Amino acid sequence: MLKVAVLISGRGSNLQSLIDAAGEPGYPAKIVCVISNEPNAFGLERAKKAGIPAEVVNHRDFGKDREAFEKALDARINEYGAQLVALAGFMRLLTPWFVNRWMDRLINIHPSLLPAFPGIHVHQKVIDYGARWSGCTIHFVRAEMDCGPIIIQAAVPVMPDDTESSLAARVLESEHKIYPLAVRMIAEGRVNIHNERVFVSGAEMQTQSLLNPSGSSKT
Repeated sequence: MLKVAVLISGRGSNLQSLIDAAGEPGYPAKIVCVISNEPNAFGLERAKKAGIPAEVVNHRDFGKDREAFEKALDARINEYGAQLVALAGFMRLLTPWFVNRWMDRLINIHPSLLPAFPGIHVHQKVIDYGARWSGCTIHFVRAEMDCGPIIIQAAVPVMPDDTESSLAARVLESEHKIYPLAVRMIAEGRVNIHNERVFVSGAEMQTQSLLNPSGSSKT
């Protein structure tokens, strides 16, 4: 069983998808702790309800010393023997110190098809740009924001009448599917990194093109 620490800052909907997956028979990973930098994060209640240790390491307690905060975070993670750290709505930029310490054992979810649309306010940027597809990405974390070898992506169509909230909801459905799958593949030892590219053994790859709009008419 792969021991996973999940870091959150908010409501923890992706955390819940991981909790649900970990509760299924035969799932090869176990969440050993959930840690939030925000004391009032609802995700902490999700963890407690599932019987998972829920901890707070408040970044405000360390002032502007980011590395001191991360060392406290790292110490707490190690207390639980975690082998993989999963960022699930963790709204803190991590320093190279932490990233290097957890190199290739630290993953993140981002609500776009990286490398397109990194950063925040992603869904509105997608709509404003007129992109026909959006989606979500699970990737290994590197020091640069929203960068790192991509493990899995899901594509989601952008509709002409989409708002930021409607697109976000559609993307979130896919996030809840691919995060547990990414953790499963890592736990099964199927994920390998070579020259900053991820190769997944035994994976079926999509070969069909997807069009949006399709060009067909129902009239």
